[in-house]
Amino acid sequence: MYINSSYKNHSVLDFKDKSKPLIVGSCGTYRLSSHPKLPTYRPRGRVDFQIIYIASGRAHFHFGCPENETIVTAGNIVLFRPKEFQKYEYYGIDKTEVYWVHFTGSDVKNILRKYGFPDDKRIFAVGTSLEYERVFKRIILELQRRQDDYEEMLALLLRHLLIIFHREITRERILKNEYLDREMETAVSYFNENYNRDINIEEYAASRGMSISWFIRNFKKYAGTTPMQFVTSIRITNAQMLLETTNYAVNEIARIVGYDNPLYFSRLFHKQKGYSPSQYRKKQLTPSPKRKQI
Repeated sequence: MYINSSYKNHSVLDFKDKSKPLIVGSCGTYRLSSHPKLPTYRPRGRVDFQIIYIASGRAHFHFGCPENETIVTAGNIVLFRPKEFQKYEYYGIDKTEVYWVHFTGSDVKNILRKYGFPDDKRIFAVGTSLEYERVFKRIILELQRRQDDYEEMLALLLRHLLIIFHREITRERILKNEYLDREMETAVSYFNENYNRDINIEEYAASRGMSISWFIRNFKKYAGTTPMQFVTSIRITNAQMLLETTNYAVNEIARIVGYDNPLYFSRLFHKQKGYSPSQYRKKQLTPSPKRKQI
């Protein structure tokens, strides 16, 4: 097992200090290869903040109580706030490598919020990067050497770390949103082009590599309706247009817009528009009475 760490006050004891906006208290790294287990248990938590970055392998966290277990894999960070229950383990069999930093200060909460770390979230996907490791190692070295203005340098290095984490979190969110928008646009286009065919929503989702529940949930967020409601709306709108502008029989219009069963089409049309197709057509063809001139 490899360990390298350093502490501001030459003490492993945690501390709270609000004399400056941001103060780094300690920083270190653990790399397990043969040691069977490295556990941490702090039922009352700490008085400072802590970030743990899993660089490789995985770590076992018990958020809230000892019974719960969450496995956090490489490319994620865990943020602990003051007085939060802490229990976690690293195992040699997982070949785990982690970096950690403890910090305090008068403006930590606002700084974390500014860099995209909301108060109600613990785990953040940031990916793996040698740049993260370089910054952590520089923080360790600054704490070990304690050169002029090292405290200010530590605060700058921690802000640097938070910024590059934030950039990666934002980039991942943008990529996910771009993918989501692209998939939903593709679905809308497909439904518009094929609304009069037999559309199976589950088969469509599977053809795009999506689960049916995920697709329906995200399509509804994007379009405001479920996929089937969206298709039905297109069909009924086009049926309206045909009823108003053509002499096609209702049975024929039902077939044109995608319904083999004209009775089902009529019931659905009535449910959507408040009239049967025949009533709707009659209503559109009946001239409205002229107003009396006073």
